[in-house]
Amino acid sequence: MKTRNLYYAMALVAGTAAYCAPANAQDVFVDEATTVTEFTCDNTTRYFSNWRNNWFIEVEAGINQPFVERGNAKTPGDNVSRHKMTLTYGVGFGRWVSPYIGFRVKALGGALHWDNPMQPDLANGWSRAKHVNLQAEFMWDMFNSLGGVNDNRVFSIIPFAGLGGDATWDFRNAQGGEPAGTNVYNRHNKAKSVAWSLPVSAGLQFRFRLCEYVDFFAEARASFYADTWNNSVHGNSIDANVAVLGGFNFNIGGRNFGTFNQCAYVSQIAALNGQVNDLRAQLLACGEEVAALQAQLPCPEPVQKDCVNAPLMTTVRFTINSDKIMPTEEVNVYNMAEWLKANPEEKVVICGYADKDTGTSEYNMALSEKRANAVADALVNTYGISRDRLTIKYDGSDVQPYSTNDWNRIVIFTQK
Repeated sequence: MKTRNLYYAMALVAGTAAYCAPANAQDVFVDEATTVTEFTCDNTTRYFSNWRNNWFIEVEAGINQPFVERGNAKTPGDNVSRHKMTLTYGVGFGRWVSPYIGFRVKALGGALHWDNPMQPDLANGWSRAKHVNLQAEFMWDMFNSLGGVNDNRVFSIIPFAGLGGDATWDFRNAQGGEPAGTNVYNRHNKAKSVAWSLPVSAGLQFRFRLCEYVDFFAEARASFYADTWNNSVHGNSIDANVAVLGGFNFNIGGRNFGTFNQCAYVSQIAALNGQVNDLRAQLLACGEEVAALQAQLPCPEPVQKDCVNAPLMTTVRFTINSDKIMPTEEVNVYNMAEWLKANPEEKVVICGYADKDTGTSEYNMALSEKRANAVADALVNTYGISRDRLTIKYDGSDVQPYSTNDWNRIVIFTQK
């Protein structure tokens, strides 16, 4: 519906293009009311990206400690032990589907050491194994969600949670022999050589942006298992493994998202309505001049109306704080280029403006210059218009062509 209304507005603008043509005594001007439609819109900025964008790879290393059957037959205990901390390594691959939500698949692995209370003596109480853990995890960018989207934010906190699988094998005691503390058996009444588990993981990632393509991160995570994870069932029914890691995140193509705001397009339609009303007022003035000439008989010789420095129909609108020509405005640049090609002797002035409610006067002056140059560059580089036929002018926010603030983010063409 909004697109159809835009076409109606453009057609009405085109219909008034003859307002500066020579006035003949026989011309009749009728002042018809213009119907302006009230538009409602959702002012939410939405983000999107191509499925090929916003992928990332992570590599990391750190330490972990299992919390399983704590203590042993001689020294039962509950505490974190630096002697049981081991190295762990990880690699991940994922994608941010929006500035707020992402997913990744992460693999972690290394050795595990723990005290086993089922061992008969202190020397054999220490058990060890190897494991690898594969997780599918959802990630939430907390700062983008709570503080607004910012692709250049230096520090972010990213909570995550996921589900996966874990394989643990090579169960040994401290001396390298088979641990006597294993009490999980297969159907042949032998200790399992590989223990399979379905752990749940959660944690926090603290991310520091180094450049567009590389981040450094520190991550604290905990994984929770069934009591059979280490082939030993004893005490608590849930085993856990806590890890602290650091590493680098490589953004493939950087992190960037396109934006869409429905109200930006509605404001363009409203701006066209404003231009239509301006042209109608000028057309009405021409009609009054014709009526005055008709009152003088015999009719004097028609006088060619001077249209030099008159505004042309085509304008190019911009979004707030931007000098990039929007796809919806490229047709106006094309129409201006076609007019210049059809009128090879004509020259035009390209004048840029900025709205006065945004930015300082000095900043807006520079922004309006960039907008005028962007349109001139498009005419020259894309459509082959000679730069000698173009004069660049910029008035910043010192001059406001329209009474509505948002309409003044514009470039206007006039004949030179």
